[in-house]
Amino acid sequence: MERIRRGYLRQRARAGGTWHSYVTRRDAAGRWQPVIVDDADRIVHGYSVQKLAVATAVLDKVDRGLLRLDQKLHLTADLVLGGSGIYHLHGVWGDDITIANVLTAMLLVSDNTAVRMCGRVAPATEINDILAAKGFTHTRVEPVANQNAFHLGTTTARETHDLLTRLADHRLLSDASCRFLLGILRWVDGYHDGVRRVMSSNERSRTATKHGADHDPGGAARHEVGIMFTADGAPTLVYVFFADGLGDEDNYGATHPAVEAHAVLGRVMFDHVAAATIPGTGARPVPPRIRPVDGG
Repeated sequence: MERIRRGYLRQRARAGGTWHSYVTRRDAAGRWQPVIVDDADRIVHGYSVQKLAVATAVLDKVDRGLLRLDQKLHLTADLVLGGSGIYHLHGVWGDDITIANVLTAMLLVSDNTAVRMCGRVAPATEINDILAAKGFTHTRVEPVANQNAFHLGTTTARETHDLLTRLADHRLLSDASCRFLLGILRWVDGYHDGVRRVMSSNERSRTATKHGADHDPGGAARHEVGIMFTADGAPTLVYVFFADGLGDEDNYGATHPAVEAHAVLGRVMFDHVAAATIPGTGARPVPPRIRPVDGG
């Protein structure tokens, strides 16, 4: 674990900005032990990392029978947002899209329109009430005049870590909903620029990840959070890296210094846990290996 700590300090210094981080490793008794705790209680804008909290609220309603994953929402032009995602690329709109589709787009390709679609079935005040009921104090979306829209809001490294450990242990939501979320976050077609950059497809499937990127008057923010798993599917390491006050604010690619730092840390962390075995940690869903398909 000392190698992870040393690597973190080097990469933090190299990238610059202000970091707010929390990393834990699971011990043989199944307890999450701190590896890095760095300004973990600072309230920060989570940007697209907050889409995990939005998905949690929507799936909480699914678990309570108030929504269904196969329930369809109508996508109209007035809901479309640019930036990251796929729905804004369609050029024409009018699809009926399942909630499962919306959540997949929101988490796999960080679709911004999907956030508005979620707001139609879980308004901002309801999302915040659900998060509060789950024990989160600072993880909130920010309501706006339209009750079905919101800004993605704030969190802390410690609370995001809590969300991820509870997701990893299938305590955040029902077993089915946790499997659904983790299946999306671990899938190999997701975000590759940061922690998962220098990994094989199999290694990527053992790493659930979500990133967030934006900027404000204080500089750029580049965030990445996630969970690493043993070869047999046991969650073994949770990482939360929030970094703000950074330069290079218009660079949203793999060459941003903080994203390069995430890539280095991803390799260091994965190598540390690659051969780990964690006995007695409950359900261990392992995503299928990627199989190329040549049409047909």
